[in-house]
Amino acid sequence: MIQPVRGRRAFREFIDYAYERNAADPHWIPPLRLSEHERLKPAKNPFFAHADVELFLARRPDGRIAGRIAAIDDRLHQETHRDQTAMFGFFEAEDADAARALLNTVEAWAAARGRRRVRGPINPSLNESCGLLIDGFDTDSMLLMPHNPPEYAAFIESAGYGKVKDLYAWLYDIAAEPPEVITRLAARLRERLQLVVRPLNLSEFTSEIERLREIYCGAWENNWGFVPPTKEEFRRLATELKPIFDTRAAVVAEAEGRMVACAVAVPDINQALKGTSGRLFPSALFRLLMRRRYIDQARLLLLGVAPEYRTRGLYPLLVYELHRQTRGGPYKRAEFSWVLEDNRDINQPAENSGARRYKTYRIYEKSLS
Repeated sequence: MIQPVRGRRAFREFIDYAYERNAADPHWIPPLRLSEHERLKPAKNPFFAHADVELFLARRPDGRIAGRIAAIDDRLHQETHRDQTAMFGFFEAEDADAARALLNTVEAWAAARGRRRVRGPINPSLNESCGLLIDGFDTDSMLLMPHNPPEYAAFIESAGYGKVKDLYAWLYDIAAEPPEVITRLAARLRERLQLVVRPLNLSEFTSEIERLREIYCGAWENNWGFVPPTKEEFRRLATELKPIFDTRAAVVAEAEGRMVACAVAVPDINQALKGTSGRLFPSALFRLLMRRRYIDQARLLLLGVAPEYRTRGLYPLLVYELHRQTRGGPYKRAEFSWVLEDNRDINQPAENSGARRYKTYRIYEKSLS
């Protein structure tokens, strides 16, 4: 039986089910429950200002929860792409039958709105968390990256969904020396283009974040499925991450005083969250603060170049400068994620710099016609 989420108790059950379903997986890192609540509350997440979201739970006859899903209709996506596509996200299921029932419910919900296809998992947009992990199950997930049971791919495919796009995660060894070719190329680019490369300035957080948003929107404007985040959406994510920002892990490049490129990584706080169950009671908060000093990896979540500099080959320079700034600090490795499978502008420099592709995430789609 599929039921829409109504009331506080059902909403809490929707959130809690992900923790119950994945509790036995040592590589699933529980996100903060407070953050998960806020992601799905219209009053807290500005994404809801331009999207309709309906949450559903699958229940057994005895009332036990067997799965969950969100149906998502983003009006900004429709305005940008005009492809009549609805999304599903926040997917968890006990078995293939529960998965099929949940996906059928989303499909009926989308069809009633005139949508012609359903795509996912997207949680709730490409600007946050998305994709289904299909390989790389033997390592922990990094901050804001999904992790799921291996059988989920078969569940979704048996419901009639096929691959529409794969996303890659690359692992880069900061402890090793960067390839000599990258070092030489970075030096030439910096000199030829007269670029000033500097860390992110947290004392000017508001203005820096707006500059990063402009770079992000310009760099991604032609990417598959991209919908520019509103100022409010981008600011919410940045504000949520501000307490863990490390200026050593953020590089911006300026030309004539204007920001034209950036590479922003954040410490992988998942290393400290492991074992907390997502609850920050006093004992868990103390453990989190104590374990933060053991964080030795970071996730590169924003890598972008302004459109007018896109053909100048700045990505190797950004990777090199990020390496240089973080070298000698606490970080041994960095994850570049996520990257579209056909984005040669990033995949090729990542590979050339010595990074290793170690995880793949898949976005599925099903036509409703």
